[in-house]
Amino acid sequence: MSRVTGMRLPRRILQLCIGVFLYGIGIAFIVRGAIGAAPWDVLTQGISFHVPLSFGVITVLVSIVVLLLWIPIRQKPGAGTVVNALFVGPSADVGFLVLPRPDVLWLQVLFFLVGLTVLAAATGMYIGAHFGPGPRDGLMTGLHVRLGWPIWVVRTALEVTVVAVGWALGGNVGVGTVAFALLVGPMCQFFMRIFAVRLTGGEQHAGGHRADAVAG
Repeated sequence: MSRVTGMRLPRRILQLCIGVFLYGIGIAFIVRGAIGAAPWDVLTQGISFHVPLSFGVITVLVSIVVLLLWIPIRQKPGAGTVVNALFVGPSADVGFLVLPRPDVLWLQVLFFLVGLTVLAAATGMYIGAHFGPGPRDGLMTGLHVRLGWPIWVVRTALEVTVVAVGWALGGNVGVGTVAFALLVGPMCQFFMRIFAVRLTGGEQHAGGHRADAVAG
């Protein structure tokens, strides 16, 4: 390992850990805002109304199920994939412990906007660290490669499906859900440019997926 490469590794690890933690906090802000959760969180929220488990625990369990779906599409997880799957949920539970439930609309909108911004920045951080995509991003890109469908078609199909199931279970679908779907892509792309760590060819190979491939 070169000296430059060795100097990058601590930054990458720190960026991954902070990004995963902040991702959970962003989820908590959006859910507390209660004007519509992100698609996968609608599903998690819906499930939480029917089982005696916390939002964070359900998030971890859903991530594990999604990772099992990687097997038939021959996706390989990176270290960041595992960290994401195991720690985003607990981070969200931490957020729920400290964040109040706003009771006026302008605060709800503010919570949503803060959550969306934090989540997008967190995505740029953990993807930019090049330790592999999150479980849901990997499922999207894997299906894109195996089926030959455009990224946007795969993403739309997945998110419409999980929103429909989550809504049927009682998850909160609202204007925030639509706003999230429209804004999260461009915002993540912006933050990925800011936080992307420049790697050598060998490091990119070891890190798994490139950030621009995940962004699609």
